[in-house]
Amino acid sequence: MKLKVLNLKQTLAILASSVAISAFAADDIPQITIDATKPGPTIDRDIYGQFAEHLGRGIYEGIWVGKDSEIENINGFRTDVIEALRDINVPLVRWPGGCFADEYRWRDGIGPRDERPVRVNTHWGGVEEDNAFGTHEFFELVELLGADAYVNGNLGTGNPREMAEWLEYMTGTSTSAVVEERRKNGRDEPWEVAYFGIGNEAWGCGGHMRPAYYADLYNHFATFLKTPRGSEPKFVASGGHTTDTSWTDTLSKNIQRQMAGISFHFYTLPTGEWDDKGESIGFAEEEWFATLWQTLRMDEFIRLNKKVLDKNDPEKKLGFYVDEWGTWYNPEEGREPGFLYQQNTLRDAVVAALNFNVFHQHADRVRMTNIAQMVNVLQAMILTEEDEMVLTPTYYVYDLYQVFQDATSLPVEVTNPASYRMGEKTLPGISVSAARGKDGQLYLSLVNLNPQRAQQVSVDVQGGEYRSAQGRVLTAEAMDARNTFDREPEVEPAQYRAEGEPGELKLELPPKSVIVVALGA
Repeated sequence: MKLKVLNLKQTLAILASSVAISAFAADDIPQITIDATKPGPTIDRDIYGQFAEHLGRGIYEGIWVGKDSEIENINGFRTDVIEALRDINVPLVRWPGGCFADEYRWRDGIGPRDERPVRVNTHWGGVEEDNAFGTHEFFELVELLGADAYVNGNLGTGNPREMAEWLEYMTGTSTSAVVEERRKNGRDEPWEVAYFGIGNEAWGCGGHMRPAYYADLYNHFATFLKTPRGSEPKFVASGGHTTDTSWTDTLSKNIQRQMAGISFHFYTLPTGEWDDKGESIGFAEEEWFATLWQTLRMDEFIRLNKKVLDKNDPEKKLGFYVDEWGTWYNPEEGREPGFLYQQNTLRDAVVAALNFNVFHQHADRVRMTNIAQMVNVLQAMILTEEDEMVLTPTYYVYDLYQVFQDATSLPVEVTNPASYRMGEKTLPGISVSAARGKDGQLYLSLVNLNPQRAQQVSVDVQGGEYRSAQGRVLTAEAMDARNTFDREPEVEPAQYRAEGEPGELKLELPPKSVIVVALGA
């Protein structure tokens, strides 16, 4: 991945802020203490999962262009997008939805493409869906990426037989009619399904159900979902949202069939209002603050649901899967509102990093998440326009945080934390997470939430002597800095290094920045 160094203007701004910071006594700056002697739960790589729904240009054009396209492709998949996603080590992809999943007829997406039926995508824009991208294409995608598959089944408009036959089609090894159909369609060996969702948002677009009714349906459908021994996926129940823990409580008490975890959805709306969510660019600091305040509610929601799970599942067998999360803004003017295309700025990068640090803190239960969505939809990694592609600020956060995949979390204490205030509300000035990577390195992530003020922090590690920090920083001059098709990128990682003495290692955090470093002796 290409690195850049901070330009002169950025460097001068950081130094000026650092001079202001140095006026404070050492006791006044935040003190970060990492206890390397007390390893915590593993930060599951699937926390960095992606989501690809049949929505707008998320799949068609964004990922799939077909073999005959003039856009360079690998068997119909955009070469540039595939290579970019490989670079961030995507561990998991969820498909086909989302709301789309509960109207999806899996048989529409198999067999010769020119014979597949056309349907209307009633959820997203009322456009025609030609089913060119179906089951075989999805598994080819995840194989190209080296990722695992999370398939969401149709409980809303489907039936148990339909769902059971789809799972058999994907995983079966016998000579049954369904498995032979898969072989006829070009796939001899079964695929591996890491996760299988039984419905989606049953409280909303998946059927507007009550928790108890959905629990009964889950038990009904799950009874017939069978795979060859050793190939059973982790089954996911459709859970709740925001502060409503009734779904988590009811499902963890009443689902009697196989269940690995309960899903949860939360989108960050700057205003907190669905009718007028806020804009993706051109916002004032008040909206920057409101966005970060809203996204940090994720910690509250996870804590509330963990409390319920700890009561009903003290052995921690169940995971809490945040399989839809991210920013959601007002539709861009001139675009189809149902396509959910939005610009992605430095603010989105900060939102992503804050959520990752929250997920790390709750790694005992949060074992899988999926940002919404991968390409051209909501808080995307990648935006495309015909044969062009740009990498978003959120993409670069996933790049920086790769080192935390399957790392061992470490306790972190922040004393004398800085505060970021606006009106009557207060946010922490910094967000921190630490872990021991699979490579043995000690990694530290830091986010400076304040868009106006740099911050100095002091780092001490119990159980080791660390004198340096080396990694990358993501920042820019404007709060809505972004990467577009018509000019040079405004947000890309830059090299970062700091040196000091054990117990006296100090790091300078530029305003509105995300930093990931390895600590060294």
